[in-house]
Amino acid sequence: MNVAALLEKRRDQWSELEQICDALEMRGKANHSAAANHRGAAGVARFSNLYRSACADLALADAYQLPPATVTYLHRLVARAHNQLYRSNRFDPAGWIEMIFYDAPQQIFADPCVRVASIVFFGLFALSMYLGCNEELFPGFAESMIGTETIEQMEEMYEQPLSGSLDHYVPMAGFYIMHNTGIGLRCFAFGILIVPCLFILAYNAITLGTVFGYMARPDAVGSDNFFQFVTAHGPFELTAIALSAAAGLRLGVGFFFTGGLGRIESLRQSALRAVPVMAASAVLFTLAAFTEGFLSPSPAPYIIKAAWAILSSGLISFYFVVLGFPRDAFLLRSVSDDDAGDFADAT
Repeated sequence: MNVAALLEKRRDQWSELEQICDALEMRGKANHSAAANHRGAAGVARFSNLYRSACADLALADAYQLPPATVTYLHRLVARAHNQLYRSNRFDPAGWIEMIFYDAPQQIFADPCVRVASIVFFGLFALSMYLGCNEELFPGFAESMIGTETIEQMEEMYEQPLSGSLDHYVPMAGFYIMHNTGIGLRCFAFGILIVPCLFILAYNAITLGTVFGYMARPDAVGSDNFFQFVTAHGPFELTAIALSAAAGLRLGVGFFFTGGLGRIESLRQSALRAVPVMAASAVLFTLAAFTEGFLSPSPAPYIIKAAWAILSSGLISFYFVVLGFPRDAFLLRSVSDDDAGDFADAT
């Protein structure tokens, strides 16, 4: 077989490489799905093989002096593939917006580890708050969970009305950033062992819930001042704790349950899935720290702090639930059975 006939048989690979280059060069949302087909290890490997084959074909075409049109086409194709393979990543505002407001919330919403951590934390928090508040039905629960000494310290701490100055707020904001980050990092670090992570998460949920429940009692000393302080930053901080534990659990699941992959590859993929969860947790911890340092201890009216808590809870729900809800599942439910089958086949 002569070289010209051999290269002619390679035109299908050239076309495939050209299509990949087209998809990678486009930067609009309309081409997002096309570019997504070439992501991942398999897509990168296929692109690299096609690129090396095209380079070899170009060398043969030059050496055997094939028609100039074929040589020129291969030169341009190899140059395009080279630019895509070795190009530097440029800042793409549209891509970042899509990743932050589309990819990240959907990935977090669909992660079972996030659901488990949220159920464990908020479930035990609500249960402990109820048990700690009802002294008549569950006498001695709060004292047995957090200790009498802790209760006395809490009442003494919040006996006086809140007050502060700018000199107080700024150092406290920095302190709360370090403190909150430490909680999140502990939950995240122990996540790879799964059981210790769940234990720490449950311990924090029971402790915090019991404190909230006890301070909600009518006879608790300083209860009004306590809720003046915790209301504003509570939604941010509690959600961040659950998310940091979920990110750690994701690593633990990837380490122990590989799904047929090598342990290192499974852990790597789990780490990639944990990145948006931990990033969201870090943002919420930061917002909680600034709120806890500036707004929570201020003498601002309680209505302002409650309004901030309602607004922050709404934003959290909108981001993680509304933006995270799977669009494809909604579309499939909204069409008829016949159309759903056609839609699934098409996609």
